[in-house]
Amino acid sequence: MSPETEVLTLAEVAVLLRVPKSTVYKLAQNGTVPAFKVGKHWRFLLEDIKGWLRSQGHSALATGDER
Repeated sequence: MSPETEVLTLAEVAVLLRVPKSTVYKLAQNGTVPAFKVGKHWRFLLEDIKGWLRSQGHSALATGDER
C-alpha cells in the first residue's frame, strides 16, 4: 500500500491535525472531513485528508512542509 492510500484511524488523524479526537469525530459525523466507517469505527484515507486540507487553504500541512 502506498503512503497516499494509507488508511488512518481517528486517533491518527487527530495527531496529524493536532486537535482532540472528539473534534475529528464530530467533523467525520457531520461530513465536514472525508471519512468512512468500517463497522462502528471511523477510517480516513491519507490522500483524502491531504486534499481536504488543501481545499481548506492549509497547503503546508497537506504537503508535510510545516515550518
